[in-house]
Amino acid sequence: MDRRHHYYPLAWPFLAGLAVLLVAVVALVQVGALSYAYERLGIGSSTVFAILLLELLGSSINVPLGWLRSEPGVTPTRVVVFGVTYTVPARTRPKETLVAVNVGGAVIPTALSAYVVARGGIAIDALAATAIVTAGVHLVARPVAGLGIAVPTLAPAFMAAAAAIALASPAHTAGVAYCAGTVGTLLGADVLNVRRIPSLGAPMASIGGAGTFDAVFITGIAAVLLVALA
Repeated sequence: MDRRHHYYPLAWPFLAGLAVLLVAVVALVQVGALSYAYERLGIGSSTVFAILLLELLGSSINVPLGWLRSEPGVTPTRVVVFGVTYTVPARTRPKETLVAVNVGGAVIPTALSAYVVARGGIAIDALAATAIVTAGVHLVARPVAGLGIAVPTLAPAFMAAAAAIALASPAHTAGVAYCAGTVGTLLGADVLNVRRIPSLGAPMASIGGAGTFDAVFITGIAAVLLVALA
């Protein structure tokens, strides 16, 4: 296993910010502020916290899928997009981009979304909301040379919240928002932009990593806060 494929996608100050956010969520759970919302997701609050922690830790793990021919380019070690600083891995093979899937930003959120949909019986609402978020995220996603595809951190959360409120019943709003926000971000930003990867000259294109991990992570928490504040 090549350790150069595994790195945290965000620079440490921003990664620390997400960790602080996670601690704040735990504090709210302890005082009962988010208990109702977690129940609406169909998962115990302690389990959700464990999943969010695993997402944060798993953001450093990228599972290689294959290589694509790409444009050569000089890759910096840091890239700033939408005010967020991202870490860029070193190029290991000239004129080629490694396509990978991020464990914390894609595998875990997708698995949790599938569970929420199956348990809540919200497939139709979730699919409709995901389609809306996918289209919206695709419009705001920005290709960044040397990095890949980047997304404004809070955009998917707002899109998912609006779509869930419009389409789902109050009892299912959090679940629909979570699924639409996470899966919609992965589809709209990464999957639908695969054809653009070769022109970016990035050493790695990680689905759910780099410019989309923070958006996926924030959306997961925002889905819970949505019901608590609605």
